[in-house]
Amino acid sequence: MSLTNLSTQRQRIAELARTKRSVALSTLHHVIDLEWMKEAYRLTRKDGAPGIDGVTADDYATNLEDNLLGLLDRIKSGRYQAPPVRRAYIPKTDGSRRPLGVPTFEDKVAQRAIVMVLEAVYEQDFLNCSFGFRRGRSAHQALQYLRAGFMSQGLRWVIDIDIERYFDSIPHSHLRDFLDRRVTDGVIRRMIDKWLKAGVLEDGLLRHATEGSPQGGVISPCLSNIFLHHVLDEWFEFEVRPRLKGRCTLVRFADDAVMAFEDVLDAKRVLGVLGRRLARYGLMLHPDKTRFVDFRNTVSNGTTHPETNGTTFTFLGFTHIWGKSRAGKTVVRQVTAKNRYARALATVTAWCRSNRHQPIPDQHAHLTAMMRGHYAYYGITGNARRLSWYARQVARIWQKWLSRRGHGNRLHWRRFAALLTRYPLPAARIVHRYTTLSEALP
Repeated sequence: MSLTNLSTQRQRIAELARTKRSVALSTLHHVIDLEWMKEAYRLTRKDGAPGIDGVTADDYATNLEDNLLGLLDRIKSGRYQAPPVRRAYIPKTDGSRRPLGVPTFEDKVAQRAIVMVLEAVYEQDFLNCSFGFRRGRSAHQALQYLRAGFMSQGLRWVIDIDIERYFDSIPHSHLRDFLDRRVTDGVIRRMIDKWLKAGVLEDGLLRHATEGSPQGGVISPCLSNIFLHHVLDEWFEFEVRPRLKGRCTLVRFADDAVMAFEDVLDAKRVLGVLGRRLARYGLMLHPDKTRFVDFRNTVSNGTTHPETNGTTFTFLGFTHIWGKSRAGKTVVRQVTAKNRYARALATVTAWCRSNRHQPIPDQHAHLTAMMRGHYAYYGITGNARRLSWYARQVARIWQKWLSRRGHGNRLHWRRFAALLTRYPLPAARIVHRYTTLSEALP
């Protein structure tokens, strides 16, 4: 089967799902064949750490077609055994550690194959308010969509939603009930159940749970999106919105969500029932991080600094504030959140400290890649000032650690400026420019 035929197979599933809305689909797994598995392999990241079997992507590729054929046979026959996820930890900026699940490489391929089927079905159901972990929808689109609501719809009251330990709290019983509404194919559902039951291996102990999404693989964000689609998105769109007086919007990226309202009483009514809605499905609002925000414009003659007066909120790494455009118009600006800015500089500092003895060209190449990555995400309209701050601070950090290379000659700014002429760091730049407000709205 060619890539064209693969695309046709996906389109057939999508058309079936589109024409049979609210109908459970029971014959889907027939599309999964060798070419489907090859595409799943192609889409699987090859640079991740190995799982409990120690097999790397390179190991798996040495006998790829036979491996994929064997995997395909085990998936369809029901003999596939989902291996436990290896638990690892990554450090956080506050000194704590974030748990990370590491599936085996073959398990990642299997998950991708099933996700390709689920995506073809659920992309017909997901609503415009959902942006996370969906093809063709990005964090920057979510940010622009939200900004457009403030600028063109007069939304001024915000519920900044934080679901406590969301990915660890999804009840399997409710998740299975939601899946029953749309996907009842035996092979697909059997595989999902295997991942839900696989458990986590840590310090030689295997732990199973009756709640939470499978860790580390692509099936986790897919199932998590399906869960919140039913619990939050559909509820807001079809039950909440028709009952409100003013305009409103929901923007969700995975479990990170913001609701915005034109009318303050609408916002308070929704906040009053939101906790009960989530609790009905085993979820809980974080009592400290969930906030009700008065986001009315407080900028006056350029003298007010709203970022310090409690009228701001942070979404997807950007603090939302009212400010003035270059043309003097009052606009919503999205600027790098202070904790993200500090984290980015801390990462640069740690790298420069550890690698200050490396050759200058190598250091320059790595810092250039780090800065371009920063601009690729934070380089949005209205954030030029903080991008420039970041660029200047990276240069200062590099100069500081080059001065500590142990040669006894401090690298003063004049010498460092000369070095920068030979190895210039990339200047701050805007990568994502906003289009018109009408184009940002669905």
